[in-house]
Amino acid sequence: MDMMQNIIEVLEETWHLTNEMSGYLLLGFLLAGVLHEFVPSTLYRRYLSGNNFRSVLLSALFGIPLPLCSCGVIPTAMGLRRGGASKGATVSFLISTPQTGVDSIIATYSLMGLPFAIARPLVALVTAVFGGMMVAAVEGHEDEKAAVAENVAETFVANKCKTPFWKRLLNVLRYGFVEMVEDIGKWLLVGLLIAGMITALVPDEWFALFKDNSFLSILLVLLITIPMYLCATGSIPIAVALMMKGLSPGAALVLLMAGPASNAASILVVRKVMGSRTLLLYLLSIVGGAVGFGLAMDFLLPREWFLSALMQKAACCEGGVDGFSLCCTVLMALLLLNALTPMKWLKGDHAGCTCHATGCACSSEAKPLSAPSVFRIKGMNCNHCATNVKKAIAEVAGVQTVEVVLEKGMAYVQGEFNEAEILNNVRALGFEVDKM
Repeated sequence: MDMMQNIIEVLEETWHLTNEMSGYLLLGFLLAGVLHEFVPSTLYRRYLSGNNFRSVLLSALFGIPLPLCSCGVIPTAMGLRRGGASKGATVSFLISTPQTGVDSIIATYSLMGLPFAIARPLVALVTAVFGGMMVAAVEGHEDEKAAVAENVAETFVANKCKTPFWKRLLNVLRYGFVEMVEDIGKWLLVGLLIAGMITALVPDEWFALFKDNSFLSILLVLLITIPMYLCATGSIPIAVALMMKGLSPGAALVLLMAGPASNAASILVVRKVMGSRTLLLYLLSIVGGAVGFGLAMDFLLPREWFLSALMQKAACCEGGVDGFSLCCTVLMALLLLNALTPMKWLKGDHAGCTCHATGCACSSEAKPLSAPSVFRIKGMNCNHCATNVKKAIAEVAGVQTVEVVLEKGMAYVQGEFNEAEILNNVRALGFEVDKM
């Protein structure tokens, strides 16, 4: 009976948190779709080649609104690096992008209030610029600009089939409410359930030692968050639950910033692709920036700024749920169900039209295609990973069509091409790849 009561309490707390976030999450997913569909990727590559403050700053500013998780940001950043971005700019992008995003900023405001919603992108910006400039200073003399004969992103733009505006709006909805939810839905649900369990099951006495002790609270959070995977949005309910148990606002900020940007997978790939020295500077920037701003938040700013939203949330939970929040929660639940079930009802052709240098695969004039070559790729965890792999393969001369199946970890490639070039391009993104 006690177990059943505990389960009910956890589900109730999870339900309250979801009601608070659902409307803001839906708005964030919509804006993420707009950014993805209407902001060209060439914009990010064009200004990041310099090993200077301007490139590092622009890289951080580009990364802050992008809704990329820490697994998706790595191949995207490696793609920027291959496209000519300097090491400093690449590290700046790697730090700022997973720490925040348009969806997580809006969700932070929904649960934690305006001060936290302002603090997250500000800390991400300062930390990313600091880390990028450190790498630029230390690695600048070895950082030769990559020679790229053809920018794959521009090739895609030049050859992409003209898409009607109404189809682009459908792409916005598909990306925001299908692909984005597929990418972070599991981790968002895990974060909500963990927050529900902390709130309902963990006695307040367990955190008595950490209550009002910033140093111990921050140390506890660092030990928990650095090795584990947390997405920027999924970390929010966990931070709220820990604050309600007595941990300081600064410790919550450390969880929000260090958790999404540092985990075992990211650490291994950054070390493999960019070297041990760059990895050390990357981690020092993330941890040092998060801890420094966390301590400043606890000792220099009024605590009421960061606790008032939690008090209002607790009062709202006692007053019931309004109709709009309920509708948003039901819609969010349906999107999560679609993302997490093997048979995805809303799953469409995420890749859209497959264009290449010799013609368009959706055109009647496309060249006859041979049987596809199959490549097994390890390390793809989200749609952003699959998209970057597809672009890297499509860059190889002679490739006519590329299909990347995320669920199987396979790439099917047709055309007359050099297999070694495909292997090199995919490995440059941080993935393991073998020809089947």
